[in-house]
Amino acid sequence: MTIAHSPSDLLSQDEVLSLSGLEFMTGILEGRLPGPPIAQTMGYTLHAVEDGRAVFRGAPAFDVTNPMGTVHGGWYGTLLDSAMACAVMTKVPRGSIYTTLEYKISIIRPIPLGMQIDCEGVVDHSGRSTGVAHGEIRGVENGKLYATGTTTCIIMKIG
Repeated sequence: MTIAHSPSDLLSQDEVLSLSGLEFMTGILEGRLPGPPIAQTMGYTLHAVEDGRAVFRGAPAFDVTNPMGTVHGGWYGTLLDSAMACAVMTKVPRGSIYTTLEYKISIIRPIPLGMQIDCEGVVDHSGRSTGVAHGEIRGVENGKLYATGTTTCIIMKIG
């Protein structure tokens, strides 16, 4: 996967607008387009993408713990926001962009450090101006549910 190291490594707005959201996400998955810089910081990568669905895979490391030594809630939130919003992105047409309006997460149990998880986002609705999705974080090996979330994104036509 191509990893962006500076703002100049990312696509320009015109380049992004020339692609559908699904084309953009597929390009990241295939390594033809730069992935999100935050993924490197947080220890996850895009694992799968299709129309209306995005899956990130990762494992929390010590760097994402809180002072009690457990995985910080922001790690759960960042992964769920990424997966749910990128699922919505797969529905965004050429010439449009999107951003998260709001999201909510519920942490069900702590993820052990170093354990591989999949964070899946699935679109529930995508219209001209909004997209709604839900997501789950599950253990790759044990299938246990660790957190859930929902999001609403705004979709904006540019130009």
